[in-house]
Amino acid sequence: MQYETEPPESIRKMVGENPVVIFTVSTCYLCLAVRGLGVNTTVFELDEEPDGKELEKALMRLSSTVPVVFVGGKLLGSVDRVLASHISGLLVPLLKEAGALWL
Repeated sequence: MQYETEPPESIRKMVGENPVVIFTVSTCYLCLAVRGLGVNTTVFELDEEPDGKELEKALMRLSSTVPVVFVGGKLLGSVDRVLASHISGLLVPLLKEAGALWL
């Protein structure tokens, strides 16, 4: 499946206002792993957002699954990508650069 590389304007605005943004659903336990990284995250639960279905469709054009994580306004990916970035040591610099982590 071919994915788009740029999110639509509505999503760009949401992720541009916060250093770390997670788009998920309220029943997703996987986003707890991202929330547990100790950074301030903004979470949009798509099943509780008025335009959640439209947002989910747009996000699915960017990534194969929800939850979808953005750091510093840029798409990082799903939880597996976040955890792989953390294990490889790439996540902390991204979080620092985005202003989400102060060490």
